[in-house]
Amino acid sequence: MTVNEGFDELQQAADAHIDAVREARRRRDEFRTALPTAEDVLDVLPTGSLARGTHKDPIHDVDVVVIYDPDAHPTWGDPGDSALEALEHTRDLVNEKLGSNGTEGEEVRLTRLQNHAVKCFLDDPDTEGAFTVDATPALRHPEEGIWIPEQHNSRWVRSDPEHLNDLTATRHAEWNQFAKLVRVLKRWNADHGAHMKSLVVEVLALDHLPVADRPVAVARFFAAAQEAVWSPVVDPAGLCGEIQPDMDRGAASSALASAADAAARAVEADARGEGRRAMCLWRDVFGDIFPEPIGGCGTGGVALIAAVPKRKVVDAPQG
Repeated sequence: MTVNEGFDELQQAADAHIDAVREARRRRDEFRTALPTAEDVLDVLPTGSLARGTHKDPIHDVDVVVIYDPDAHPTWGDPGDSALEALEHTRDLVNEKLGSNGTEGEEVRLTRLQNHAVKCFLDDPDTEGAFTVDATPALRHPEEGIWIPEQHNSRWVRSDPEHLNDLTATRHAEWNQFAKLVRVLKRWNADHGAHMKSLVVEVLALDHLPVADRPVAVARFFAAAQEAVWSPVVDPAGLCGEIQPDMDRGAASSALASAADAAARAVEADARGEGRRAMCLWRDVFGDIFPEPIGGCGTGGVALIAAVPKRKVVDAPQG
């Protein structure tokens, strides 16, 4: 088995099964079909990782933005009670259309108000990993874009949920491995402390995942991201500020640095024709979701990895 074949298996481990993806899309699209039957709903936009193709396995939640007719809600957008009013209206609408006696279906078991969205449980809320749809009410202004409610601060804030969708689609159109490798990186993050929110990983990938062979691209990402997390990782649209201000930057950087070190040595080993050593080093990066080579790696790859002296990791040139 080659390193590239190992990355094929790694991708399969990160990806949700196609049946799970189809079911998640079906459940999301129930909202896209049902909610616009209300007179005050102009559109329902798919957003979030499923819309971008950057979801990893398992898929527990999806996101939609419900665009309302501003003429039907002339006070929405004003500071004060209108933020909570929009969320409560959306909850009532979801229950009317998709609740236990819904006019368009009976998908939703329970709804809960969040800061920006209504969390809609389509599975038993007490079940671990219960599937949810986050429905965010919004108004679209011709010159100012989309505004969403923020009930904790009794205000509306400008947002652009389509911007990240567009950026990701552009990158993936230019290089058809981009969204796939984002899923791999999100799986790595989940398996190694989850120090970064998934959205942070996605935004870092936009800036630091270069077009290259998959092993080289991933190695360069780790090398660059270990430094990048020391600076604020912000909303790419420049509207919502830092994505995760409470991130433990030291823990995130340390995890990324360890991965960067082993990944750099894996790339070097493969370039020297030492494919078995390279695969064991990649297994050290990703864990047992990366396959062992024929003959194995000893004790979790330690026997092979320890034989290679560690080197100082520097930010790799992008390209």
